[in-house]
Amino acid sequence: MDDAFHAGDDTDWLRPRPRSLRPAGRRGGQDPRQDLSRAGLRSRVSARTRLVLVGGGHAHALVLHGLAEAPEPGIDVALVAPDRFAPYSGMLPGHVAGLYSREEMHIDLERAAARIGGRFLCARAIGFHGAARRIDLDDGTNLSFDILSIDIGITPDIDAIAGAREYAIAVKPIGDLLAKTDELIERVRGPGGPRRILVVGGGAAGVCLAFALKARLSRENGAGAALAVAIATAGDIAPEINAPARFLLRRALAREGVGLRLNARVTAIDAHGASLADGTRIAADAVLATSHAKAPAVLGLGDLARDPDGFLAIDETLRVIGQERVFAAGDCATSVAHPRPKAGVFAVRQGPALFSNIRALARGEPLRPFVPQRDWLMLIADGRGGAIASRGRFLAFGGRLAFRLKDWLDRRFMALFGD
Repeated sequence: MDDAFHAGDDTDWLRPRPRSLRPAGRRGGQDPRQDLSRAGLRSRVSARTRLVLVGGGHAHALVLHGLAEAPEPGIDVALVAPDRFAPYSGMLPGHVAGLYSREEMHIDLERAAARIGGRFLCARAIGFHGAARRIDLDDGTNLSFDILSIDIGITPDIDAIAGAREYAIAVKPIGDLLAKTDELIERVRGPGGPRRILVVGGGAAGVCLAFALKARLSRENGAGAALAVAIATAGDIAPEINAPARFLLRRALAREGVGLRLNARVTAIDAHGASLADGTRIAADAVLATSHAKAPAVLGLGDLARDPDGFLAIDETLRVIGQERVFAAGDCATSVAHPRPKAGVFAVRQGPALFSNIRALARGEPLRPFVPQRDWLMLIADGRGGAIASRGRFLAFGGRLAFRLKDWLDRRFMALFGD
């Protein structure tokens, strides 16, 4: 048997194998897996196509949903992720505010994979080899693939601020943030607990988190009157939204009693607060850092093309540049032709296109380009049942109607992965 992942066993490819047991090339010629013609791809489908999804991001969750709704009998799926439950970022502030339970904001990846007859592997990828069609896992094994897709998000870059790793709570990864915010809330409830909380970073994520903490802690144990929550941002507040929405946002922050320091670049964090570039300080008992993120280092461990910032460089079909069988989506990837901010809305929009192109590649059919929208709806919840909506240059509105829209969109997305 030349290949440990042979066509005669439909499940053998799902079993990780030691890296030393790599498939030997066929004698007397080129490994047929290098044939990228349509005829070659069709012949692979008849032998079943091995699809490996690395990461449990929003785009991959939608690929699993697509395969459940429109089964593809010729595709076997393995999903690799370090945790069984993947958080939905859109509901994170609502969970911190106490509006959603932990279960409501998490996708059960193992169950999603099982729905399509796939397998969930609780592991981390530590190397990507597109030419060899192999990924290395942190348990010392590897997986071969016919088609690979990567959706592993971003990682915090808090080392850009002195002392942040020791004294700040990083927003990413979300799983760690949830545990640390739960701990922070318990500390605030107790006698002598933190009363001054600083959120570093004035983007939408930082604003939502500040609103959520203020609302949650103001409701519980009478902490609101004595609790101060502030945002420090290097530029303006929420640059992602339009000017009318920003006006509404400033009013909401003032109404909720959330402090705001504009043009305040934080250079260092310690046990007593944050130091700014202008030499001034902001006193704080707890600091959350939302302003810096970078590409996961693992993306550089292999032969996949990256952009200057280290993110996977993808074309309009969502394939990694120079790779016929490797896709990438979500925050870990940058579209060379259509760069966009790192935001969950784009990962959600990429999901159906990623599913369609994976299926087309497996079938030997043409792939279709995906062009992300230039204008998108942003919804910033205030933690109390209201929100601010922004789209394009001028559309903006706030209040309970905006939150009902956000809540409906978030619940509709999560309902795709329920029972």
